[in-house]
Parts: sequence; C-alpha cells; structure tokens
Amino acid sequence: MPTATARSGLTLAYETTGSPDDPPLLLVSGLGTQLISWDDGLCALLADAGRSVIRFDNRDAGLSSTFGDDPVDLAAVIRAMASGDMATARSLAPYTLSDMAQDAMELLDVLGIDRAHVVGASMGGMIAQTMAIEHPDRVRTLTSIMSTTGEPEFGRSTREARKVLLAPAPTEREAFIEDSVRALEWHSKRYPDPDEVRALAARSFDRSFRPAGTARQLAGITASGSRADGLRSLDVPTLVIHGLDDTLIDPSGGRRTAELVPGAELLLVPDMGHDRPRPLWPVLVEAIVAHTSG
Repeated sequence: MPTATARSGLTLAYETTGSPDDPPLLLVSGLGTQLISWDDGLCALLADAGRSVIRFDNRDAGLSSTFGDDPVDLAAVIRAMASGDMATARSLAPYTLSDMAQDAMELLDVLGIDRAHVVGASMGGMIAQTMAIEHPDRVRTLTSIMSTTGEPEFGRSTREARKVLLAPAPTEREAFIEDSVRALEWHSKRYPDPDEVRALAARSFDRSFRPAGTARQLAGITASGSRADGLRSLDVPTLVIHGLDDTLIDPSGGRRTAELVPGAELLLVPDMGHDRPRPLWPVLVEAIVAHTSG
C-alpha cells in the first residue's frame, strides 16, 4: 500500500487505478469509511473510461495517520454549534473539513498533480466542496455525491438513520460485521445487498478499526459550519448526484448544493440511497465521465 507524507507530517495511504497518463480523478471517502468504500469494480469502470483513479484514506481512517491521542467531546461540539458559538466548537474539534481538504491537496502535491477532477461522497462530498471553495485553481471539476451544504435545515437525517449512525460500533469482529447491516436503513430500497455490506464491513474491520476517529471526523464536520457562501461564489464546473432513497442525508442536501453553485448540474437518482448500488454503477460512471470530459 503506497503512502504519502503531507507537509503537515501526516501519512496518507492511497491507491491508484488506471493509466497515470489519463486525467486524474480523485475519490474522497465519507465519514468513518476507508478508500475501499470506493469499490474496486467501480474504480475499474472509471479507469476503463479513461480516468486515472486515485482513492485514499482520510486522516483518522484506514491506514492514514490517526489522532488517537486527541480525544473529542462530540456532544460539547454539537452544543456549541447549536448555540451559535462556532469559535468554541472549532476549539473543541481536533480539525475541520478545511484541514481534511488540505490533506487531499498535499496528496496531489506528492503525486505531482497540479489539477484534478474531484469526486466526493457524503463527508467526502463536503471535503470535495471545501477543496473547490478554498483551492479552486487545483480542482478541474467537482462532483458532490449524496452530500449537503452544512446548513442545518438541509439534508437532515431521519430519526431512524441518525440513531443507527450514532450507535456505538461493536468492537468484536463478528458482532461488528453483523451490526453493519443496520446501515441498510439508508441504502437503496430496490437494491439492498446485505451480503455486500457484510463483506465490506469484514474487509474494513480487518484493515483498520478506528471508531474514535469517526467521532473526531464527525466533530470536524459539525465545527466546520455552513459552506453556503463559498458555494454561491464557486466558479468550478459542478455535478451534484443524490439518491432519492437517501435517509441519512435527505435529497434536499443535494438540491440545495446544486441551487447554490452557479451553473451546477443536478442528477437525482431513483432507487439510490446513501450508497452506490452495483446496478446503478453504469448511471454513476456515465454521469461522472461525461462531467469530467472537458
């Protein structure tokens, strides 16, 4: 597994698929997930379509650097944001989405890539949006998948989805694998695949198990606040994709993102939830390849 050392000193684990001579396509993972959340088969399809695919572990996930000695009081961060005290929230969070966006930029630096097409899913979409807002000269195109703007009134989770998200993960392997199917709460209703969910959970547990890192990432999301002003002024070609079955981030999050970004294209996908079901890969690949063809 190749790794890159960022200027900050963090180590970022990454993988590449396809020819390095093709246009670079950076895939950014979501909350608590690893680069393997971007399925090998999906990456192969994107590479076959002429993209040099790069996927990596965010800080505090997978095989990238951990902040294991920096605990976070997530409840205190949430209380501070709810009261409008962003300064306190940011002081309590070990890092923000801006720091995670900077990590991705430094990975591109190490790989010698000046500009890349950036595709992010869920929290990865938030990071990708932040990359485009704060480093527009480095982002050729932005694709934001099943994500939102940071405005609390958009992209709300249902009560059931939020309960599953915030439940502590079992620490024993078999229990962790079996518990993973609770995520079907926010998956596609037409294409649920519990076997695939369990298989990814097993692979993820064996590769790296960092529940504390997930809490710190969630604190970083919370403390980052709204990206609405930055999105309004964004001058990067943008595609927003959202599944209509999504109950973890309501489709209003995708609609709002596309509404704010000048000239953004919105693709609402029937039968897709907060997931990327295999039967819908052709739809996703066609949309991403078309968007990144300029």
